[in-house]
Amino acid sequence: MHEFSRLIGVFLEPSKAFVDIARRPTWLVPLLLVIVSGIVFYTVFGQHVTWGRFFQHQLETNPKMAERMAQLPPDQRARTLEMQAKFAGYGADAAVVIFTGVAMLVSAGIVLLIVNAMGAALKFKQIFSILAYASLPVILKYALGIVVMFLKNPDDFNPNNPVAFNFGAFMDPINGSKFLLTIATAVDLFAIWTLILQATGLKAAAGKLFAAATPFVLFILIAAAIAGLTS
Repeated sequence: MHEFSRLIGVFLEPSKAFVDIARRPTWLVPLLLVIVSGIVFYTVFGQHVTWGRFFQHQLETNPKMAERMAQLPPDQRARTLEMQAKFAGYGADAAVVIFTGVAMLVSAGIVLLIVNAMGAALKFKQIFSILAYASLPVILKYALGIVVMFLKNPDDFNPNNPVAFNFGAFMDPINGSKFLLTIATAVDLFAIWTLILQATGLKAAAGKLFAAATPFVLFILIAAAIAGLTS
């Protein structure tokens, strides 16, 4: 299959596409597409919604952060918020580049341990390629997020939950548990879609199902624990 056929096949004929991906593993194109789409999303967010609004929203929904900022003199508080807003765009882009690659590498390593323990003869590059192509639904999430961004009032748009296809959209962001909110927000339609594609890819490569969701569960529990401790 040509590269374009693979990209389309992941959405239309995933089993067929992943058989070809496992046979001839490549990962650069899907990984770059996911990273670029993330950078575009946060660039548009910084221009349309602005990071100043984002940090103001954080102060309104994070009591500990609001308490720390309230302890600063007014002029220092204003300078801090200004500096955060000024460099947040660069930080978001760097986070997309670094976290996307690192998370995928770590996930591939965890899955490799699992499949080896179950006696499957898969290589790291095969697994990494499967995870890279399985992450393509994130591009649609970013694209839909940009559409929603222009449809909603900028003050009401939350980049941490742009499309709200999850139970986190119905939870109280101020008084509710940040631990549960993080989990409820992370387990959205696109995350489930990605996990299904990962399972499909691993089954196509090795002939049986594996615990593809294990890395995702670990990452979400870590993120939820951090959110619970810092809020």
